[in-house]
Amino acid sequence: MQLPTTFNGLIEEANQLDLYKKLILQLNKDFLLANIDLDFHEDVLPSSLKLILHETVYKLIQEKFTDYLNLLYIIDVSEKQVKALDGDDILKLSEDVAFLILKREWQKVWYKNQF
Repeated sequence: MQLPTTFNGLIEEANQLDLYKKLILQLNKDFLLANIDLDFHEDVLPSSLKLILHETVYKLIQEKFTDYLNLLYIIDVSEKQVKALDGDDILKLSEDVAFLILKREWQKVWYKNQF
């Protein structure tokens, strides 16, 4: 599986395979498991999804770091990938982590669909 390298690429691929709603459901499921109050509507626009996810990750890093780490653990985001990001700019870091979360969730949805 070749993972998308951009947010738009990921959304485009999800839409082409008709898996966008399943991606949203997977996100909701994992956020619920992590006890984070975030529930996307199935018809959320990709731009809103990106913005809300970015904002949520930013707030978690700033205010609830333990919950942030728990979320990454539950979603199974690669620790190596997170450590490779530049942590000096929290705004940029939260955007990059939000994309890593989406990529990992996309992997799960894609594999479930294939097998």
